[in-house]
Amino acid sequence: MKRLLSTACSETSFNIAVLVIRVTFGSMLLINHGIDKLKHFAEKQNSFPDPLHMGHMPSLMLALFAEVFCTVFIVLGLFTRIMAIPVVITFAVIVFLVNKGYAGNAEMGVLFLAGFFSILLMGPGKYSIDGAMGK
Repeated sequence: MKRLLSTACSETSFNIAVLVIRVTFGSMLLINHGIDKLKHFAEKQNSFPDPLHMGHMPSLMLALFAEVFCTVFIVLGLFTRIMAIPVVITFAVIVFLVNKGYAGNAEMGVLFLAGFFSILLMGPGKYSIDGAMGK
């Protein structure tokens, strides 16, 4: 009981928590959003949101990079902090530019933004490829 009320955090519990957050957020983003964008690439390439006025195709390509390529690296724990940066930027754009004024749509974006920003701050943890390499 004393341990449940403690504010102290052991190194092992921190590393397990980081692993769970990395795998959960990364897998959910990859499976529910990234793979869907890959499957329906041809349909989305001319209608994908373009909040930065770069064009529909470049916006889709940047989202795919963040949601597929970067999340695979995050789940594995390889170059975790570097790979979290494009994902955080993607979700900041989604929350603040794409979904502005639509509170119902922004909820999922805010959750992903908070999760990946936490990963950016915490790093990969011990149970990762980066941790195994001693980075």
